[in-house]
Amino acid sequence: MDVHDKLDDISTLVENARAMPMSASCLVNRSDLLDQLDEVRSLLPGALAEADDILADRNDIVDAARVEAAEIIGRAHEQARELVSEHEIYLGALSEADAVSEASHAESARMRHEIDDYVDAKLANFEVVLHKTISAVQKGRDRIRGRHDFEELGEPFDEEPLPG
Repeated sequence: MDVHDKLDDISTLVENARAMPMSASCLVNRSDLLDQLDEVRSLLPGALAEADDILADRNDIVDAARVEAAEIIGRAHEQARELVSEHEIYLGALSEADAVSEASHAESARMRHEIDDYVDAKLANFEVVLHKTISAVQKGRDRIRGRHDFEELGEPFDEEPLPG
């Protein structure tokens, strides 16, 4: 039986006591009431000790919760630092990728320009050779025409050797 039950018994004892006519007083058996109060007194130290234990446990629980909350906050701060670091690494990688892309575009433009210059030089050389060839062909054709012109006039034609 606990303190609350004993207090309920005392309340029942007083409620069931014989009422005094024309008064709020009642007649209660003194020894019964005193015995009940002694039992309450004997139960109180145990109940108070139990309450103290609960309060001590409560304090321990609150302290443990505070420690756990501090650990959670610490981990959250660490995770936030890691995320910021990862974000900075990501931004660095983007920056480096942009730099590599720009460098490759510049290198390809430079190489394209060099190739164009090389091809243009080869075409110019080919043009010179082709012009000389056309010139030689033209001279040969002119000679043949010249020979035919002399033959029609009836004059002998002295052939010159072709440049070779």
